[in-house]
Amino acid sequence: MSKDKFLKGALILTVAGIIVKVIGSVNRILLSRLLGGEGIGLYQMAYPIYLLALSISSAGIPVAISIMVSEKAALQDYKGANRVFRISLSVMVVTGAMFSALLYFGAGWLIEHQYVRDPRAYYAIAALAPAIFFVTILASYRGYFQGMQRMLPTGFSQIAEQLVRVVTMVAFAWYLLPRGLEYAAAGASFGAGPGAVAGLLVLLYFYWKYRADFQQKMDNQPAMIQESGASIITRMVRLALPVSLANIMLPVVSNIDLLIVPPRLEVAGYTVEQATELFGYLTGMAVPLVNMATILTASLAASLVPSVSEANTLGDRAAIFDRTATAIRIANLITIPAFVGMWLLATPISQMLYATPNAGVSIAISSLGIFLLGIHQVTTGVLQGLGRTAIPVVNMVISAGVKVVLGWTLTAMPQWGIKGAAWASNADFGVAALLNMFFIYRYVGFAMDMRDTLKTALAAAVMGLAALGSYELLFAKGVGNTLSTLTGVMVGGGIYAVALLLLGSIGERELLKLPVVGQPVAAALKKIHLLRR
Repeated sequence: MSKDKFLKGALILTVAGIIVKVIGSVNRILLSRLLGGEGIGLYQMAYPIYLLALSISSAGIPVAISIMVSEKAALQDYKGANRVFRISLSVMVVTGAMFSALLYFGAGWLIEHQYVRDPRAYYAIAALAPAIFFVTILASYRGYFQGMQRMLPTGFSQIAEQLVRVVTMVAFAWYLLPRGLEYAAAGASFGAGPGAVAGLLVLLYFYWKYRADFQQKMDNQPAMIQESGASIITRMVRLALPVSLANIMLPVVSNIDLLIVPPRLEVAGYTVEQATELFGYLTGMAVPLVNMATILTASLAASLVPSVSEANTLGDRAAIFDRTATAIRIANLITIPAFVGMWLLATPISQMLYATPNAGVSIAISSLGIFLLGIHQVTTGVLQGLGRTAIPVVNMVISAGVKVVLGWTLTAMPQWGIKGAAWASNADFGVAALLNMFFIYRYVGFAMDMRDTLKTALAAAVMGLAALGSYELLFAKGVGNTLSTLTGVMVGGGIYAVALLLLGSIGERELLKLPVVGQPVAAALKKIHLLRR
C-alpha cells in the first residue's frame, strides 16, 4: 500500500467529515426550532447515555480490526484478514444485541433511581436502544474496509448514516410533537437507528462490490497457518479496550469543564448568570470551532492507523517515518493558518456565526488548540498503527490532570476567569501532544522539522496580517461584518498559498503527492512560474 493510498484515504474521510458536519449543523437548527429548549433538553438527557453505551460496546473496534486486518494484508494473508473480520463481526453481533437490550430494559431503572431526573426522558432513552445493535455491526465493517485501506466505503456510509438519521429524526419529531414533547424527543432519538441501518446497507453494498477481488486474493495466496479464534478475540480486546477508554475520556474531559468552570467563575466574582453565559461562550461556541477546524487531522489519524500498521508489520521503518512526517507536515499546513486566522479574527467570527462579539475572547485563546489538537490526533493515529494503543490513553489521563489543576486555579482568579479555563484546555491538548511526540520519537525516531514549521508559521503570519487588514479596511468603509470577515478569510487564504510557494515550503514534488488535485494544480502553477521543483 503506497503513501498515495494513505493520502487519498485521508482526503476521502475529510470530505465525508465536512459533509457530515454540515448536515449535523442543519439538524441542530431544525430540531432546536421544532422542539425548543425543553424538548432538546429531554433529547440531551438520553444521548450521552447512548454514547457511553456505544463507547463501551464498539468504540475501539474499528481501530482494532483496522490494525489486525492491515497486518494480515501486509503479509498477503487475505484469508487471515477475512477471518479477523468474520470473528469480530460475530462478537459484535452478540455485544451489540446485549447493550441494546441493556439500554432498552435499563431505561426505567435509570429513571427510577434518578440518574436521569426527568421521567419524560424514558422514551428518548428506550428509542435509542436499537441503534446500538446496528452501529456496533457497522463498526466491524468499517474496521475491515479501513484495514484494507479502502476509505471510500467508510466515507459514503458516514454520509448516508448522517443524512438518513437527520431526515428521520426531524420527521419523527414533527409527527409525534402533537402527542407531547417527550414523544417528540423520543422520535428524534429513534432516528439514530434508521441512520445506522442506512450506513450498514452502504457498507454491505461495497462488501458485495469488492467480494470478487477479495475472494481472488484469498484463492491465490499461499498456504498459511491461520490464527486461532481465541487469539484473534484476545488481541482485538487488547487493542480495542484502550481506544474505547480514550473515547470515554472525551466526554469525561468535557464534563470537567461542566464541574469546574461555572463554580470557579463564581469564586472569581461572577454571578451565576454571568458564569453560565461565559461557560456557553467557551464550550458552546469556541470549542465547536476548534473541532470543526481539525476534521482533516482526525481523518489523517484514521488513515494513518492501517498505513503505519502495514509498514510496521513489514518492518519498514523508513515508511513509518515517511508517513508520520507527511501527516505532521500536512497537519501543520492546515492547523497553523487556521489558528492564526481564528485568533486574529475571533471577534468578527463570533459576531458572524453567533450574532454576538462576546465569544471573541474564548475563541481567540481556544484557537491555539487547533494546532495542538491536530498534532495530538495525528500522533495518536501513528501510535495506534504501531499497536501502542494504550499510550495515548495514559497521556490523555495525564493531560486531563493538568487541565483540572489549571482550570481549578486560573478560572477562580478574577484577572483570568474564562480565559483561564480556555488556557487550561489548550494545556490539555498541548501536554497530550508533547507526550505523544516523545513516544513517536522513541519508537519511530521522528521529530518535527522546526525549519519547515517556522516557514509555515511565517506564511501564516503574512496571511493573518492580510486577512485582518482586509477585514478592517472593508469594515471601516461600512461593509457589513459578515462580508468583511468572509472577504478577509478568502484574501488571507490566497496570500497564504502564495507565501508558501515563495518561501519554498511547497514545491512540485509535494503537490504531485496530493490525490486528484495535485497534478492539475502543479501544472497551472508551473505555467505562471510560481512553482519550484
